[in-house]
Amino acid sequence: MDKDIQKQLDQFGDVVDSKIEKAFNQSKDNAKGEISNELKSEIDALSKQFIEKHDAIEKRFDSFEVEQNRKLAANERKSFKGNLEQAFKDGAVDSLKKGNSNAASFEVKADMTIAADFTNTVAGEEVVGQIKHAPSRIDRIRSIIPIGTTNAQTIRFPKETGYSDNAAAKAEGAALGQTDFDITGTSVNLERIGTYLRLTDEMLSDTPTLSSYLAARIPAKVLNAEDNEILNGDGSSPNLDGLFTDATAFVTGVSGVFTGEVESANQYDVLIAAINQLAIIDVVAEGIILNPSDFHKLVLLKNSQNSYLKEQLWQGIKPSIAGLPVYLNPACTAGKFILGAFSTATQLWIRENLSISFSREDSDNFQKNFITVKAQERVAITNYVPTSLVQGTFSSAKSALETS
Repeated sequence: MDKDIQKQLDQFGDVVDSKIEKAFNQSKDNAKGEISNELKSEIDALSKQFIEKHDAIEKRFDSFEVEQNRKLAANERKSFKGNLEQAFKDGAVDSLKKGNSNAASFEVKADMTIAADFTNTVAGEEVVGQIKHAPSRIDRIRSIIPIGTTNAQTIRFPKETGYSDNAAAKAEGAALGQTDFDITGTSVNLERIGTYLRLTDEMLSDTPTLSSYLAARIPAKVLNAEDNEILNGDGSSPNLDGLFTDATAFVTGVSGVFTGEVESANQYDVLIAAINQLAIIDVVAEGIILNPSDFHKLVLLKNSQNSYLKEQLWQGIKPSIAGLPVYLNPACTAGKFILGAFSTATQLWIRENLSISFSREDSDNFQKNFITVKAQERVAITNYVPTSLVQGTFSSAKSALETS
């Protein structure tokens, strides 16, 4: 209870206690044990006020509790599976189950990046036991970069592709050098990424089984395709403008700071040189994206005494190199790497989050008692500052660094 309210009640109670004590003392002084009518009226009035105030405070607290519970429920962040179950509970597919409709559709508001979205547990084990499915990736590319929402069909933005820096001290009367930023007005379209699968009538009638199955399969498949588009899309519709397509190439020519200067160059040397390529233009790298195979090759590197170098690579539970977190994703082509300031260089835009549609009107569904489920999203990538990202291949980068 609030301290101020408690203090008010205590003070009010003290007044009532003093009146009762006064009445008791008065009754002792009175031979008949009676108290004055005036004092009795005061006590009755105070008691009534106390009860009314207490009841009013109780109502205020009850109302406050209800309001807080309502706000908590409204702000509760459900998992993908939780959103599915809520949609089914709200009757999203009731008409489809009853045969009153051949289709149903709803959008699931979920970020689809947390482990709680996926589960192996389904309805009764006596029915189907467990649904086995491929595990989901730990590092999603959308979890590394900023995300925005939009209602537009096209996003237009300024892209900085380079600059020339001629700022310098000049003698009196001398002309200043010109610094140019290469800014290009760029447009990208919102593109559709999706897939479909087929369910049995039995699964549709068993909501726990259905929600478990969809939560296990749909987000993983759509996000796998999304990862690939964010990293490797060639920018030609319907593909996104991928990070590898736009990022600055690792410098392998004579202008490279470490070109021809590293003895027995390995993958670790390449990544350090790439970090330096950004550092000399005042860009602080925030992370590295690698294919799992390339990272594990790094872990297996040994020095001239045949001792592993992994202590330089692995810090705590999460892998890191030179203090930068390493994100492992199979969508990153083996043999390639990309690193940089992801939080400022790029952004993922979402017009339609993952939406789910059900329909019997597909192929031979009617004959075989199947229902087709379609899952899709509409997204775009805007690469604002490609110069804040460096990408390359380990083989060519190592050759460039190697001493002649």
